Amino acid sequence: MISNEETYHVPVLLKESVDGLDIVPDGIYVDVTFGGGGHSREILSRLGENGHLYSFDQDEDAEKNILNDNRFTFVRSNFRYLRNWMRYYGIEQIDGLLADLGVSSHHFDDETRGFSFRFDAPLDMRMNKRSGVTAAEILNTYDEEQLANIFYIYGELKNARKIATSIIKARGEKAIETTGDLMQITENLFMRERVKKETAKLFQALRIEVNQEMEALKEMLYGAQEVLRGGGRLSVITYHSLEDRIVKNIIKAGNVEGKVKQDFFGRTEAPFRQISNKVIIPNEEEQLCNPRSRSAKLRIAEKSKM
Repeated sequence: MISNEETYHVPVLLKESVDGLDIVPDGIYVDVTFGGGGHSREILSRLGENGHLYSFDQDEDAEKNILNDNRFTFVRSNFRYLRNWMRYYGIEQIDGLLADLGVSSHHFDDETRGFSFRFDAPLDMRMNKRSGVTAAEILNTYDEEQLANIFYIYGELKNARKIATSIIKARGEKAIETTGDLMQITENLFMRERVKKETAKLFQALRIEVNQEMEALKEMLYGAQEVLRGGGRLSVITYHSLEDRIVKNIIKAGNVEGKVKQDFFGRTEAPFRQISNKVIIPNEEEQLCNPRSRSAKLRIAEKSKM
């Protein structure tokens, strides 16, 4: 099993995302997506002896990368419980939060987890192997409308209904258990030149449903609004339009719908101030060295001082 940060996961936009936190040496910071520990190591390198970093990860594989540093606390949990854990540790406010969303390269390269269609593996896709439903359970139990909605909303697949119908028909003859089973059912539903791209969207949709990623992201961002101090920084890396839209709306309006509120005098009530008017993307060199970074977007915001 892959166990070191260099191979487990290459951190995306490392310098830019940590620079965005504008780290105070004695501050309290949270990395809600620990993974291989790349971003956490960089944050710790900028903290003084009185600073502290809390890093979240629900995947037991990530625990092999835990850092031996008395300024570091590893939280074995989904980041959606950010508020609860900060309360547990007696932390009322933090100075900054970093999130590198999506799936780590480790998950795509692990042949046993079912995240990638490059390998014929059990359809699991759980970030936390200790709980939750698997992708196979979803494919074999959800009704046609539920499946079609997942593929259309989370995968943005135009033929979502046709895919769902084919899955319902196939599972009536044999349970769908592996990535190979799913590929066999769906490969003829996509145009030949787009098979890889469309299949990637299909797998993305299933992964998001399995891990309840959109719901977890919303809860984490609402929690971040509460625990960040005035002037504290939020640094978030997204990889697809669904999660980027949520992050953008939270920064803009404080809610996932993006509905801007005004006070009695007509002044906009915005919980954050966006540091850069444009999203930050990896330079050409990083995109060449790390293909995962090609779809990455970094948004940095500062909590409003009220």
